[in-house]
Amino acid sequence: MILENKNNKSALSEINGVQQPDSISTTVAQNILQFRRKQPTAEELITAICKGDKIALSRAITLIESTNEAHLDKANQVIQGCLPYANQSVRIGITGVPGVGKSTFIEAFGKYLTSLGKKVAVLAVDPSSSISHGSILGDKTRMEELVKDENAFIRPSASGDSLGGVARKTRESIILCEASGFDTIIIETVGVGQSETAVHSMVDFFLLLKIAGAGDELQGIKRGIMEMADTIVINKADGDNKAKAKLAKTEFNRALHLFPAKKSGWIPKVTTCSAIEKEGIDNVWQLITDYLKITKSNTYFERKRQEQNQFWMLETINEQLKNRFYHHSEIITLLEANKKAVQNNEISPFAAAQLLLQKYFKE
Repeated sequence: MILENKNNKSALSEINGVQQPDSISTTVAQNILQFRRKQPTAEELITAICKGDKIALSRAITLIESTNEAHLDKANQVIQGCLPYANQSVRIGITGVPGVGKSTFIEAFGKYLTSLGKKVAVLAVDPSSSISHGSILGDKTRMEELVKDENAFIRPSASGDSLGGVARKTRESIILCEASGFDTIIIETVGVGQSETAVHSMVDFFLLLKIAGAGDELQGIKRGIMEMADTIVINKADGDNKAKAKLAKTEFNRALHLFPAKKSGWIPKVTTCSAIEKEGIDNVWQLITDYLKITKSNTYFERKRQEQNQFWMLETINEQLKNRFYHHSEIITLLEANKKAVQNNEISPFAAAQLLLQKYFKE
């Protein structure tokens, strides 16, 4: 039995209340959408970047990372416009095995540098899935303190299929960050491997992070990385791990003496730190400062920058040739046909490659 009120309406019925106003102005919403859709010109991006606008810097890096050929000319204009304001920073590459604490170390290191009045840009390279080709890009989340620092800028990027997770996009992002006034550029790489040595071709100082007690201290890492390292930092030297870290430091020091002398005149050092407890971070920066004094006084610093510029010119040529080859309309069709022919042993891989290259260069 349902009770009814005087108006013969159900007691469960609702009456109209006070009409709530719109929480967002439609005019404001439209203006925001139009602003987001509007693409700034290359000149506008250059001007904003040189004024330290982080939003413009982020948009310009996105432009560089784009695989759309229509964005290439605009990206080149932005880079060329920022180039006169670049090259006024210290570029530091940081690598290490997964789990060594790269993000935690970079946050502690970055906060220490900003406390000294430095402006720090972190270009973090996140690994891409070989199956889905996606990346988590979680470095900003893990560096929750540094990301809130006004004197810091963190930009995670997907490694894609680039060698060692660094490529032209990372190299050019450095130029934009320098033009925006960041005097310390930190590049965090995917991890340790032979291909990871690509980072060495774009930084002034190469720092290798290690942890003690993770296996054979001398065989657990590629010799090529060890030879390139300017400093080895043993992280997580805290609590019960302090004794292990001290022993690992001694072992790595012995190992470094077996390598040839560096052209820079710098003798690689080994030190320990605890990124969690913020201990030993100042010593790492002191080692970098000492390295810069030596390499700038003997002109190695400038010569290395010049060699890197030449290297990346050649790398860019190789990359552009490769991209144009694979995006050529006729090559796309012929490539699929030759793939099947190679799989069916109808033609050798080498002969198929030669035919495709001949077709491309005849065009």
